[in-house]
Amino acid sequence: MRQQSYRSARAARTACALALAGIVMLSACSKREVAAPAPRPVVAVAVYADGSATPASSLPGEVQARYATPLSFRVGGKIVERRVRLGDVVKNGQIVARLDPADAQKSAASAQAQLAAAEHSLIYAKQQLDRDQAQAKENLIAPAQLEQTTNAYASALAQRDQAAQQAALSKDQLQYTTLAADHAGVITAEQADTGQNVSAGQAVYNLAWSGDVDVVCDVPESALAALSVGQTATVTLAALPGRSFTARVRELSPAADPQSRTYRAKLTLDNPGPDVRLGMTADIALSPANASANQHGAFILPATALFHDGTQPAVWVVRAGGNASSADTLELRRVAVMRYDERTIAIAQGLKDGERVVLQGVHTVSAGEKVRVIPPLHPEDFAS
Repeated sequence: MRQQSYRSARAARTACALALAGIVMLSACSKREVAAPAPRPVVAVAVYADGSATPASSLPGEVQARYATPLSFRVGGKIVERRVRLGDVVKNGQIVARLDPADAQKSAASAQAQLAAAEHSLIYAKQQLDRDQAQAKENLIAPAQLEQTTNAYASALAQRDQAAQQAALSKDQLQYTTLAADHAGVITAEQADTGQNVSAGQAVYNLAWSGDVDVVCDVPESALAALSVGQTATVTLAALPGRSFTARVRELSPAADPQSRTYRAKLTLDNPGPDVRLGMTADIALSPANASANQHGAFILPATALFHDGTQPAVWVVRAGGNASSADTLELRRVAVMRYDERTIAIAQGLKDGERVVLQGVHTVSAGEKVRVIPPLHPEDFAS
């Protein structure tokens, strides 16, 4: 009887142990696998040994005519006629406005009358001189009389010349009451109305010359090192999506604007075409292959990309994953710094063309960390 009770208790303990084991197995199976952390986003760009970083620096600009001049009268007066309006295309020599010519006509007529009187006086003085010279040869007059006649002739000749110059000036003043375009172009501004009294030199129109078209931009100090005269750039226009134009830096201001502390740059567009209109907004992308490197074979990076491996300078390099499904990882790479600038560093050794370098947050990442590369929010801030 006792043996039977012992067997029953043993069977009960075995059943309980099996039940507990089953519960543990079921709870283990019910646990979900912990998801792998998502790759961390890092700001990185590919770098090249020509001294530039991709993406290239980008600057906003505006399309302008290479030459633009105000059209103004050379004399003052009242505008009585305007023949062109804003946006009109004009030819060289085309009349665009007129002043009231009444006063100029009277002045010209008066000067012409004075010239006629001076010429008549000169003719009389010449005749008198000829008579006195003939009489002087016969000793019929005193030498003093001949001197007086000669002096009167010289005075009449000078008065005739003066009257002729005054008549010519009055004629020019009359012509100046007509305003003509001195170059072919387009009217970009109207600054005076019909009936308005204007002074000499006061602008009536603004004329943008036909021909070369420029893109003008203001370059900040941080991007000045990446710009040089003769450098090429790619220009895109907001009004013409999907199209790009090639431009070349024609002029770079040698001094900064005292207010904005920026440098004015002018780039000439190659073959702009009729679709490119003055005043269009433009985006100027400096060509990395032609950017000014200032260093031979150096990698120019922003100072924010610099890290230190102990006492040695280093940068974080993004290594591509083994396949499409593998995430990129970080590698700490020691480098040789050629030069430290105010906002950039020049790296001589340690990097290869096309390698991606982390530009921001270098003190918050670790070696081997899985990352996802994102471009800079403002690429121009990281231009060499």
